[in-house]
Amino acid sequence: MGEKKIQSALISVFSKEGIEPIVKELSKRNVKIYSTGGTYDYISKLGYKLIKVEDITDYPSILGGRVKTLHPKIFGGILSRRNLNQDNIELEKFEIPKIDLVIVDLYPFEETVKSGGTENEIIEKIDIGGIALIRAAAKNYKDVTCISSKNDYVKFLEIYTKKDGALSIEDRKKFASNAFKTSSKYDTAIYNYFNNNSDDFNFKNKKETTLRYGENPHQEGKFHGNIEEVIEKIHGKELSYNNLLDIDSAINLISEFNKEKPTFAILKHNNACGLATRETIKEAYSNALAADPVSAFGGILISNTNLDKSTASLINELFCEVVIAPNIEEEALTLLKSKKNRILLILKKFPEKKSIIRSCLNGYLYQTTDDITDSNEILSYPTKNKPSENEIKDLLFASKISKNTKSNTIVLVKNNQLLASGTGQTSRVDALNQAIDKAKKFKFDLNGAAMASDAFFPFPDCAEIAHKAGISSIIQPGGSIKDNLTIDYCDNNNMSMVFTGIRHFKH
Repeated sequence: MGEKKIQSALISVFSKEGIEPIVKELSKRNVKIYSTGGTYDYISKLGYKLIKVEDITDYPSILGGRVKTLHPKIFGGILSRRNLNQDNIELEKFEIPKIDLVIVDLYPFEETVKSGGTENEIIEKIDIGGIALIRAAAKNYKDVTCISSKNDYVKFLEIYTKKDGALSIEDRKKFASNAFKTSSKYDTAIYNYFNNNSDDFNFKNKKETTLRYGENPHQEGKFHGNIEEVIEKIHGKELSYNNLLDIDSAINLISEFNKEKPTFAILKHNNACGLATRETIKEAYSNALAADPVSAFGGILISNTNLDKSTASLINELFCEVVIAPNIEEEALTLLKSKKNRILLILKKFPEKKSIIRSCLNGYLYQTTDDITDSNEILSYPTKNKPSENEIKDLLFASKISKNTKSNTIVLVKNNQLLASGTGQTSRVDALNQAIDKAKKFKFDLNGAAMASDAFFPFPDCAEIAHKAGISSIIQPGGSIKDNLTIDYCDNNNMSMVFTGIRHFKH
């Protein structure tokens, strides 16, 4: 059962690219080649001898080509077990030729969907015969070699010529594994199309990129997906596991400010350490950096608009890992490229994530994304003192940052600028104290500042601490059985507070 000489082959491919060298080698070794439709016409025009599938089946291609190879005389020749006498008897009885090699390149279903094809065009690109041939040949890998994609042509040809027309059982099993991967990925794409492009968990069917390492050097790391659809790397070292986590957090955060005035954010370990909206992106960067120039060292920088030369000249003074923008002007690019390892990324589009999946115990946790951005429409006003128009803007600004910061978190904002935040604390009081201490460290005036919390206050202690620091308005989900205590404190101390009714935990 080890090495087997290929004596017959069935070739049925959509893309003809790269198939001629294989046909040439097969013909050189007098391999009998069967084919049909466009593949038969293409190989015939190249001058090679082959047999039409219809000549075996005595049945023409029907239904506009929908049914060509689906016939017992084809699948019998692929699925027959060469070591079983009964199978060989039946092959002889029904005049079924053995097929040792199956080469298939499937209809381009995913490409048709991505190119905006009509529903009819997409449906017609669902390959039926090709998938069936792949599964049959891969199942019978002990006797048959299955080449399921043009991506395997070069490797097959290398093995085939090196071993003078024979493949080992190990070779055939490896190609069978590739075949089932091709089949699984293809079926997943079709399922996603019919399921409104759900991003259900099936990462093994996505493009795989090996990373330098995982979260730490002793851990392996891989990315599954076509990252080039979202970002384009134009300079710098290879992206790491931690880079990708930070980039994901940065893009999620800046998406909250899409199509708004120039906004710049600086992140470290998935959390914003600086963020500001201003009339120019240069001002926005300067104000974002002012919030915490210490944490900005080695950070991830992201803009919601084009980066110009004047902004790039300031960025160039900072050591940072990654810079992301929708576009980087030529002169700005020249400046930023002066640091050879600095990663420069163009944000091509915001990813359309519908779910979040993470490993847990011996399985996985699944949830839909937190796709609610707090807005005026959902606010309720429980306190006697109502926030001003500018305070509401700051409250919603703070809420966007809070939503994208690790819980427990408190975010302090003033005049569309992040002053400080408390991140990832086990106590909301600790998060608030951390934010206040940090704001004071960088000489920010908290009088009139706005405060956002990702979850409700079970007690009025946070309102009291905030008031003593000069903070005048609060945004929080509400929903505590003791909301009235916090409301009373605000009323008694001339503070305003709004409820959103939406919690934004992020763990």
